[in-house]
Amino acid sequence: MPIFIRPATKADEPALSRICLLTADAGVSAEGIHAYPELPGLMYALPYVNLPSTWAFVLVDKPPGDDEHEDVVGYCVGSLDTRVFEAVASESWWPPLQVQYGPLLEPDGLAEPPLRQADIKYINTILNFTPASDAQIGFSPAHLHINVLPSHQSKGYGRQLIGRVMRYLKEQGTAGVWLQMDPRNEKAAGFYSRLGFHPVEGTPSSVVGITVEQWEMTWGKLGAEPSH
Repeated sequence: MPIFIRPATKADEPALSRICLLTADAGVSAEGIHAYPELPGLMYALPYVNLPSTWAFVLVDKPPGDDEHEDVVGYCVGSLDTRVFEAVASESWWPPLQVQYGPLLEPDGLAEPPLRQADIKYINTILNFTPASDAQIGFSPAHLHINVLPSHQSKGYGRQLIGRVMRYLKEQGTAGVWLQMDPRNEKAAGFYSRLGFHPVEGTPSSVVGITVEQWEMTWGKLGAEPSH
């Protein structure tokens, strides 16, 4: 089967970072707005193959008959316990990044290459990461991020990725999951709505969630992982 889903590993970090960058500007490439293109992945992808309480799955496009080559073309990552994720990240993930990138914002900081507005936004978030609200955690302790390269969008693979995640959540005894999308990304909003995600009460409209029960009512029972 040329396209399949598998658990991600640290070896997938370059692919995760690349996909994150190529979808980071409200669903389209952010290559042209970053001088430090690693920043989106450092925030929204790589922590999930490094920290406790996290999980990650990748969408792989493998050419038929080629046992040595595969292209990671999408991912869905997240945490079963957002509060644990936030605590561990505040202790071990953000501090090194704050040391590395924080000085670039200082008035006499000599950023080379010069910072762009998108870089400044990400660095400020790294320096002052905002935890999830109680309303988000009240809906579910679990959250996710998903990105698929444009070449593989609108082909059902995003739904398959989230379906794999929902099966994992069910196996772990987690009742649901939420995510926060870029409010500019109307295509993503439509995608989540079609899957059955709905606004989470007490949160901005960009926060949507779904329970395992709701997923199964729409898409059928989540059984064992199929072989490929």
